[in-house]
Amino acid sequence: MNVIYFACKNYTEATKISRELVENREAFCVNIIPQIHSIYPWKGKVEEADEVLVLAKTKSKLITKVMERIKRLHSYELPEIISLRIERTTKEVEKWLKEEFR
Repeated sequence: MNVIYFACKNYTEATKISRELVENREAFCVNIIPQIHSIYPWKGKVEEADEVLVLAKTKSKLITKVMERIKRLHSYELPEIISLRIERTTKEVEKWLKEEFR
């Protein structure tokens, strides 16, 4: 399992992408954190923006597919999409995933 995280320009965009991932069974759970403040270099300048953070949990074998969907739906020229491996979870969550997310 992996967590894929990315920021969106607003809550509407974050919700649209998240729903598509879950409805297409490419993510088994998505969390939307409504407000973050990002500081990053872009085209030779330091930029700042208020954004919405999305955490999408998925199977490792779906990472490429999930990233491609996010890129297709995202409004940013270069969305920062990062995947982190989930090392462990509870037995109850593992059972739920095996039953619901085949």
